[in-house]
Amino acid sequence: MLFLRNFEFFSDSFSQAICLVMAERFDVLVQGLSEADALSLLFADTACVERPADRYFAATRLGLSDSDKTLDALIRATHELKVDELFDRITRRKVVEALGRRKDPRSIPALFDVLGCSDTEAVINALSALTRIGWRPIEAEEDRLLELLNGEVTQTRAVIQTFTRLGIKSRRSKSCIVDCCDHESLLISGAARAYMASLYGESVLMKPLVASLNDLVAGKRRSAVIDIGDSGDESLLPVLVRAPVSMSLRAKSFLQIVDANQTLSKAENQALFQQLLRDDPLLLDIRSEWECGPDPADIEQNLSHRDEARQYGAAASLMRINRSECIELIESMQERLWSDYVTHYYLSCLVGLRKISEKSNLIRSALAETTPQYTKSRIAAAWACVELKLYDQMDLLYELSSSAPWVPLRWTCQQALARLIEMQQLERAL
Repeated sequence: MLFLRNFEFFSDSFSQAICLVMAERFDVLVQGLSEADALSLLFADTACVERPADRYFAATRLGLSDSDKTLDALIRATHELKVDELFDRITRRKVVEALGRRKDPRSIPALFDVLGCSDTEAVINALSALTRIGWRPIEAEEDRLLELLNGEVTQTRAVIQTFTRLGIKSRRSKSCIVDCCDHESLLISGAARAYMASLYGESVLMKPLVASLNDLVAGKRRSAVIDIGDSGDESLLPVLVRAPVSMSLRAKSFLQIVDANQTLSKAENQALFQQLLRDDPLLLDIRSEWECGPDPADIEQNLSHRDEARQYGAAASLMRINRSECIELIESMQERLWSDYVTHYYLSCLVGLRKISEKSNLIRSALAETTPQYTKSRIAAAWACVELKLYDQMDLLYELSSSAPWVPLRWTCQQALARLIEMQQLERAL
């Protein structure tokens, strides 16, 4: 039972993370696939395809297109691909996801039809796609959404999130969702509490989620971060920033809140956002269960753990150990594990936080890395450029300060560039 509860939370956080990074990773995989080939693969008989996985890569490829022909094909695929054949089913899920990326209102009727299918993952993807498009359901469509509250836990959570993110308010929906605030599943109760906080100002309902930010179960912490973002409760920003959860996920929820309140420009929020993006493990709420000692083997083992709290515990140890020992361990891991994007990120953070000028080339390399998986490392590298006074990186920081598609990276580069310019001017004036 413990495994099932943990898996429930892991599944939810994984599906949420899909929206953040997985689509970009698939973009890399489909770059060499032509539109024509993608169209032919979309409806191909799996038995006749050399690599069946190419079928759902094809759906992702068509999500990057902008022609009416490809849109029509994706819409048609929602009806024609079946759920009883494995690769049809997976491809159909990717089709629905692709329509969400296209954000074309013409796909709304097809996506709404998907809500009636037996494939829960496809239903969840359809809800996400309709949200991205900005769907405004009529009363009958809202009733259909409310019927979906009786589905599996992850589906029920996704339905409530759809009501929250689309701002759907009605007496009936409020009555149904408020009853979920005390549901036995925290996935459902957390989403319901966020709905009430966001749409009806019931921020007091968010208190249990603050406690979940430090829960031993990683999925509970991640889900709480997501729910806090949906709540729009600005008073929760300080505890959100300190949560031992992936920086990317925290940043998404942080921006969701300040965007809803239009308060990113506030000095206190700017300071909190910087603290979040600098990601100093010593400033996080880390429990003793996640900490490890100074032994290099223990640090490396925890740094590679799937739970970010254990990773942060290892990073905190690297912040505390003797500087020479830290450099030695960084060099050892760089040589063996530099291609692992998790290790890559933490090493980039540590070099900047501990001002290890001997590893400045590591920072230059990280800032220049364009593979999507290493985007967090570019943020760490940008802050490190300030700490190490890497004036030779100002041109790249300038470029990223206006062109980086991800707001946290763009904002970080703007801040880093401004500080380097100020430092350079002060040095010249002396």
